[in-house]
Amino acid sequence: MNYCGYSKFDAANGPGVRVSLFVSGCTLHCKGCFNPESWDFGAGKPFDADALAKLLRDSDDDSIAGLSILGGDPFERENIPEVERIVDAYRGKFGKEKTIWIWTGRKYEHLMNDPSAKSLIEKIDVLVDGPFIESRKVTEKGKWFGSTNQRVIEIAGM
Repeated sequence: MNYCGYSKFDAANGPGVRVSLFVSGCTLHCKGCFNPESWDFGAGKPFDADALAKLLRDSDDDSIAGLSILGGDPFERENIPEVERIVDAYRGKFGKEKTIWIWTGRKYEHLMNDPSAKSLIEKIDVLVDGPFIESRKVTEKGKWFGSTNQRVIEIAGM
């Protein structure tokens, strides 16, 4: 899996200051997407062992509230295994001390019918779901979604 963006101190994608990872690859191609350069699965750099070590090291700061994984789309079939490996490593290091949020253009109900997607969802704290719809774009600050059809879903048991 490649990634096309990374932020060590991100205050725009989830509560508090977070480490944010933007994975490459999305087949949804939502009109008006804020990050169309992320659609290409080959964009950016490979997410390798060094990138994972940096993500964990950067998160090991008391000011970091958690990890946000965006895209592209982390729930593209090609991305799920690597995203789950990242989530497992993050949980292994931080347990429930820091939260994990993931954004996807897919609906929660659809993802829960896919065993690999369901396995990943069950390991995170919050899923922001739904395709971006340009005509429903959110313009005010402080929202965790880009259009009003999208939902912020707290995952039970997390």
